[in-house]
Amino acid sequence: MGEPDFDSFPVVLHGNQFEDFAEGREFSHHWGRTVTHGDNALFSTAMCNWNPMHLNAEFAKAHGHRDVVVNPMLVLCTVVGLSVQDLSEIGGPFLGMEGVRFHQPVYPGDTLTASSVVVEARESDSRPTTGIVTWRTEAHNQRGELVVELNRTNLVAKRRRPKPREPGGQEAQAE
Repeated sequence: MGEPDFDSFPVVLHGNQFEDFAEGREFSHHWGRTVTHGDNALFSTAMCNWNPMHLNAEFAKAHGHRDVVVNPMLVLCTVVGLSVQDLSEIGGPFLGMEGVRFHQPVYPGDTLTASSVVVEARESDSRPTTGIVTWRTEAHNQRGELVVELNRTNLVAKRRRPKPREPGGQEAQAE
């Protein structure tokens, strides 16, 4: 058996491109994610976040919570992750987040779902093959309670125009 010919595999693009992001367009992101005790403990310790509210159930209960509180940065990362398939899977630099606001604590066993709306889509002044898109994302728990909201901005590629072909099907040479 010979070596595989990787050039023979078709490129399949996933995700949306700049032209797909009209202001006001809404996205209901896929199935959601249930956050577990293991997720929270692993994330908190990997980040060296030793806050007992995230790791000590008795401490959290003594402060009015029913269980440990899921690390808010894990909540934020999970919510952004839920939106990637619709908003930024095709690639493009992440430009930042603003207006991040946490509304409710998240506890192990809560299931998060997210939705986003395009709040701004504009051409890039310095990069003609891209645009800049800002989305407003909200996440809710399984009871429909808003847990976090944020604005996120990415540089997003525009659709590429096919290269012109010469008679006979050959691609034209770039000049």
